Amino acid sequence: MLNKIGVIGAGQMGSGIAHVCALAEHDVVIVDIDAAALEKSLSRIDDNMDRQVKRTLIAEEDKAAALARITTATGLDALGDCDLVIEAATEDEATKVKIFESLCQHLKDSALIASNTSSISITRLATATDRPEKFMGMHFMNPVPMMELVEVIPGVATAADTVRTATAFVTRLGKTPAVAQDFPAFMVNRILAPMLNEAIYALHEGVGTVEAIDKAMRLGANHPMGPLELADFIGLDICLSNLQVLYESLADPKYRPCPLLVKYVEAGWLGAKSGRGFYDYSTDPPTPLPAA
Repeated sequence: MLNKIGVIGAGQMGSGIAHVCALAEHDVVIVDIDAAALEKSLSRIDDNMDRQVKRTLIAEEDKAAALARITTATGLDALGDCDLVIEAATEDEATKVKIFESLCQHLKDSALIASNTSSISITRLATATDRPEKFMGMHFMNPVPMMELVEVIPGVATAADTVRTATAFVTRLGKTPAVAQDFPAFMVNRILAPMLNEAIYALHEGVGTVEAIDKAMRLGANHPMGPLELADFIGLDICLSNLQVLYESLADPKYRPCPLLVKYVEAGWLGAKSGRGFYDYSTDPPTPLPAA
């Protein structure tokens, strides 16, 4: 039984994971080296639960009880009594490896470890731990409180019991698990990343404007969000990272990142989180921008 859950990383994904775990009656500790990020995370969780209360998805007392289950810390030693630790740090393999190499000394022997990576090899990440048989991928979708799917990804060394425990845990959170094999970018991003990249190529080559491309896919393919709007929402740096993993791992030119995407990330135009991407987020609603 997984009772106490540790979450490493107080960003949007880590906050969302902590949110759903606390509502599912798990005690949660969020760890981040940045104390200010932890404060922002608690505020984000509070605000998002408020929205759920207003939409009558949860009761006010559910929110209060869930918030009371969440604690924060700036050191990995706070994770010593956790049954499961979910890493949700930046999508950079070197950073994740460094975290896992430092983490295991603080954990009890029975603790499971999961990475929320959206594309990096689970088998490779597991080698940075002392328990590859208890290590798996657990890829939540953004925004975590709203999205139903969680990809559960076993590595080569992951024990069958670990996968069973992970899928049962995901179900308890009110999510739907889908087991994916450990191939680059797994299932969702293997399919999604090339579509977003192709939309960026269409903009880069002048096939259509930001507004026209997004409108075409919303109305022509019945997508709830246009691909350029979705890329901004995900984060252009994350989109680029996913494509780079696919391109480097599979050596297939269809995954080559569009030069326009590379240029935007180099400029720090990362989408909604930076205030500018394919849209300008200083206006309400955001303003579609011409290709730079």
